[in-house]
Amino acid sequence: MAKPPKPTASLVDHDLILELTKLLDETGLTEIEIEQDGKRVRVARGAVAAAAPAPVRPASAPQPVGEPAAVPMDPSKHPGVVASPMVGTAYGSAEPGAKPFIDIGSVVKAGDTLLIIEAMKTMNQIPAPRAGTVMQILFEDGKPVEFGEPLVIIE
Repeated sequence: MAKPPKPTASLVDHDLILELTKLLDETGLTEIEIEQDGKRVRVARGAVAAAAPAPVRPASAPQPVGEPAAVPMDPSKHPGVVASPMVGTAYGSAEPGAKPFIDIGSVVKAGDTLLIIEAMKTMNQIPAPRAGTVMQILFEDGKPVEFGEPLVIIE
């Protein structure tokens, strides 16, 4: 039984990936995808929190003895995550320039509106599933969201 041949050349143009990554950084986009000569390349970065990033310990700093290494938690696995119930465009306020429904640190009650998702020309209010404090806002105002995408973390 013959083994399939090992690829001799990379199927992906690494220079193209570097260019797309640089473009993401320059434009503030979170995802870009192109198709060229029958090959498709998609470069995306993880969800970006609307809050200021948490302080990060430099990689060169040694870990104190007995302290486990900090492992970033996947927001979708957080017990207080509010996931998108649909595909659409997320909005943090009722209209452009209006006060947002929530901010980091906002205290919400079950049923309070967290955001609006526009889907098929319909504005859908997304309510808080439970009472708590908004710890993270993971969507960007006016940007598309996918079904199941983490939007907010309430603790």
